[in-house]
Amino acid sequence: MTTTRRRVRMGMIGGGEGAFIGRVHRLAAALDGELELVCASFSRDPGNNARTGEACGLSERRLYPDWQSLIDGERQLPAGERMDVLVVVTPNHLHVPISQAALEAGFHVFCEKPAATTLAEARRLAATLEASPGLYGLAHTYLGYPMVWQARRLVSDGELGRLRKIHVEYPQGWLSTNLEGTGNKQAGWRTDPAIAGASGCMADIGTHAFGLAEFISGHHVTELCAALGTHGEQRRLDDDGDALFRTAEGASGTLMASQVCTGEENALKIRLYGDRGALEWQQMEPNTLVHRRLDEPMRVLRAGIDQPGLAPEALERLRLPGGHPEGYLEALANLYRDFADAVRRGERGAAAGVPGMDEGLRGMAFIEALLKSQAGTAKWTSLEDTSQRHDAEATT
Repeated sequence: MTTTRRRVRMGMIGGGEGAFIGRVHRLAAALDGELELVCASFSRDPGNNARTGEACGLSERRLYPDWQSLIDGERQLPAGERMDVLVVVTPNHLHVPISQAALEAGFHVFCEKPAATTLAEARRLAATLEASPGLYGLAHTYLGYPMVWQARRLVSDGELGRLRKIHVEYPQGWLSTNLEGTGNKQAGWRTDPAIAGASGCMADIGTHAFGLAEFISGHHVTELCAALGTHGEQRRLDDDGDALFRTAEGASGTLMASQVCTGEENALKIRLYGDRGALEWQQMEPNTLVHRRLDEPMRVLRAGIDQPGLAPEALERLRLPGGHPEGYLEALANLYRDFADAVRRGERGAAAGVPGMDEGLRGMAFIEALLKSQAGTAKWTSLEDTSQRHDAEATT
């Protein structure tokens, strides 16, 4: 007798008409048929909420006016009908309140990054997660790319030898003008400290660069020296920044993130140099990984289920033969697929292969060290230790 593999039931907060990232999440979650959207509160605007719900084919009964109503309403439904996981795609200031309430109500959470607006807030959420039976995933989408996993495997296998240097950059150009002054909602909330938090560019895309560097290298950044800038007229948060950093494992590095690099799109790029070799990967050419070896010709690794020599963890994140590009949606879909599998297995805390609370805490420690470095006069600023979950901040 065959057993039907049920789809994981998903709810969503945010992502209404006019919001970029919500539709991306819905497309990615649906790609492998592992999840189904059953309920939502897309917008506080009733018209927007209704139109988005209709476009997604949701029943009016499962379309809620706000996130509190959604969590309360779903909790009262029979276990075989209510949502399993709540996807949070709101502006930053709501990430923790919604995630915390969902975990406390017994639901799993998959949230956009950053995890919080402060490290203290993230630690309180970590304490909630530890006391709950739920899973928590964080949408560091670039960590879902197959060739990122291939790079990580080459580093861990010692193909580069001892890592000496890590360079990661993420230039964008979309805030080169005063876009927030034109009424653009995406620019408006991302440049508002009451909604985005104390950092703009670094919280929005710098955390992606930081997470990618630590993920591929396996190193942990211990200290940094940062210079943040604000170039937009009357802009209140950083839109540009650079940092030198050092790792516990002995490498040095540089990180650049900017949203005022005129003409740039999403040019995330990383280079790693060891005493035996080097790697280079670019997000806008994600199927290619360049491997340079000491005293040998450079080789180019290409993505594809039929490509020889790729690591199992890269192959299991691929769907197509070589020469058929897979990109951003597929990378996010990989995170959703792994998260759905973990939900079915009844796991708690973290899903294998999916960024979670540890990455969220690391990202917030990175942001706070950047801000402290910018405000102070010390040459080097240490990142706070995020391994201790039960300190005073986590219980206040």
